[in-house]
Amino acid sequence: MNPMIVNLAGLLLIGLIVWWFWLSRTKVTRAVGTQPIEILVSDGVYTPARIEVPAGKPVTLRFLRQDPSPCAEKALFDSLGVSVDLPIGKPLDVVVTPPEAGEYEFTCQMRMYRGTLVAK
Repeated sequence: MNPMIVNLAGLLLIGLIVWWFWLSRTKVTRAVGTQPIEILVSDGVYTPARIEVPAGKPVTLRFLRQDPSPCAEKALFDSLGVSVDLPIGKPLDVVVTPPEAGEYEFTCQMRMYRGTLVAK
């Protein structure tokens, strides 16, 4: 095979990997009123993974875990001091209050599932 084609394919693949893991932005979901925000825990991701909420006000996040993986058993909000066990197939409401504007990460216990609350 032509070395030039192999090199171009390799560079294209590297560019795709860089974009996928570091440059792509997820869609933002905004809190509306007092309705819970539903977060699906499935296939190794939180959907939505980026949620915009008002700072200083409680927000209800409704987790629905469909992934039986042990990694998906917990949702941790380290900076807010919240840790919850997520049952499989049953929605669980979690109320959190980001104290001030900023970004608050939530993850599974192994830090593989990742999400962000953006308080404004």
